[in-house]
Amino acid sequence: MSITIASSNPVNSDIETGHALLTAKKVQGQQELEGQMAVKLIEGASVDAAQLPTTASSGHNINIKV
Repeated sequence: MSITIASSNPVNSDIETGHALLTAKKVQGQQELEGQMAVKLIEGASVDAAQLPTTASSGHNINIKV
């Protein structure tokens, strides 16, 4: 059996369609995973206002150990 470019053989087109669908599904899964990771990163970086110090001298004292 030979495979040619622009073949009208339905077997070839079914295989190509199948590979395209598998590739699209893997890409979708990867995008969903990256989206979940981005949401977790954003949620982890958010700072709750109740946890912030309320003193006026916040940031004026820096402890440096050498």
